[in-house]
Amino acid sequence: MNPEFWQNRWQEKRIGFNQSEVNSLLIKYWSALNFPASSRVFVPLCGKSIDMVWLSAQGFDVVGVELVESAVQAFFAEQNIQPTIYQHAENTEIKCYQGELGDSEAKRTITLWVADIFALTSTDIGSIDAVYDKAALIALPADMRTQYSEQICLLSGTAPQLVITLHYDQSKKDGPPFSVSGEQVQQYYGNRYQITELAREPATIGSAPDLTVSEQVWLLSE
Repeated sequence: MNPEFWQNRWQEKRIGFNQSEVNSLLIKYWSALNFPASSRVFVPLCGKSIDMVWLSAQGFDVVGVELVESAVQAFFAEQNIQPTIYQHAENTEIKCYQGELGDSEAKRTITLWVADIFALTSTDIGSIDAVYDKAALIALPADMRTQYSEQICLLSGTAPQLVITLHYDQSKKDGPPFSVSGEQVQQYYGNRYQITELAREPATIGSAPDLTVSEQVWLLSE
């Protein structure tokens, strides 16, 4: 992961990957994980995604990890939340922003770590019940994805995952977002999970509107 690349993208506001509406596939397929309210959901490479607001509104506590601190700051500012900020006890480059979402009778905790995801441990993250990966796996080049998938399993204890990927002819466009095939999902996660394709729908990438793209939803379960 190249920190300078993502820092520059956020600084220059080239964040077309950040959606202004909650992802419709999350709304449609999250119930496949069948988790009760108050479960803890892990969102890797979360940016300032409003999908986290939706998850909170469903009654879940959210734990996210984001490399770029300004993205985390923007999330709390846009949600009108004054977070409590903690410094990591051992690594001065890691911070934790924590606040609450929801009304007084149904507040849920949201904890966003400012860190390289590979620098965190399961002790930092705490217990995780489910993982929502909308933009993490497809943000990473192929040579980093195996390490990433292993790290996610170390952090989440192989909690069930809802993973959304894009598939297209990679020779026609440089990532990110990168194309990830079903065979690759199997390669990264098949030794730990049962993998079910829940949906495959046509999609577009803003920088390549004429490219043929499919968006796929995967359920990873034990």
